[in-house]
Amino acid sequence: MSIELILTTRIPSPAQELLEGQYLCHKLYEAKDRAAFLAQIGANVRGIATFAQGGVDAALIEALPKLEIISHYGDGVEKIDLQAAKRRNVVVARVIGLVESCVADTVMGLMINVMRRLPQADAFVRTGKWTAPNTFPPATSLSGKAVGILGLGGIGEAVAKRALAFGMEVRYHNRRKKDLPYAYDPDLLTLARNSDVLVLAVPGGPQTERIVDAAVLDALGPRGYLINVARGSVVDEPVLIDYLQKKKIAGAGLDVFVNEPRLDPRFIEMENVMLTPHVGTYTVETRTAMAHRQLENFRLHFEGKPVIDRVV
Repeated sequence: MSIELILTTRIPSPAQELLEGQYLCHKLYEAKDRAAFLAQIGANVRGIATFAQGGVDAALIEALPKLEIISHYGDGVEKIDLQAAKRRNVVVARVIGLVESCVADTVMGLMINVMRRLPQADAFVRTGKWTAPNTFPPATSLSGKAVGILGLGGIGEAVAKRALAFGMEVRYHNRRKKDLPYAYDPDLLTLARNSDVLVLAVPGGPQTERIVDAAVLDALGPRGYLINVARGSVVDEPVLIDYLQKKKIAGAGLDVFVNEPRLDPRFIEMENVMLTPHVGTYTVETRTAMAHRQLENFRLHFEGKPVIDRVV
């Protein structure tokens, strides 16, 4: 008999197809009556597969008496109740070490597009405005600018390498100073004050909620740009919208939002913001690698072996 799993949300292809090919998968996200669904299948479920907003709360963990492992398709585990998992001796595994280059590419793409205004330049050509004597207005160079990275983990370090190749100065703030040849700022305000571009690459969760507030944006200033590939919760979103509308910062490149995919419509009305639909890791190569890692963690656990990148 196949090992039974619960899928809390639809998991990007090819991960879900791989899971369904090897396990009996129950789709919690399709259940109209969650309690009835769990009462029917919960007694035999040994694993949970999850992704992004499809979190795992304490009630779900307690409803599954045979639960052994939660295998998360991603690195951020703030939507999983880790304390509840620990109380039940449930293994929590995540996927890290596979997405850094892909997300760093996204950072540079957002940076280039918002600073050089490439989407507007494309529209300028496509709409027939490129006719004499009309010329597209000058944009902002990346070269020579200081990029401040909040969170110099794997993604932050990958961003730093790319920024150097663009001729940018790299600064950072981290919980701990690293032995790296980049300028270290002791706090976020100082980092923002010293940066032309502030890149957010920190985990989500209560410790980082709305840490980018009015004071930080004031420090970044009217010529500064904000790039967020972390979590929407890291930024005080209403304040950011106000600062963008009033040109109190120059612009922003955003891949994540507080209530995604239902983002605030005021973002769409502004030309000084580049918007992408949380696609930092969305390449065929990265998504395939993540899918196999999530599957591998299930396989290792059910074979009695240590999982990769265990959280608890």
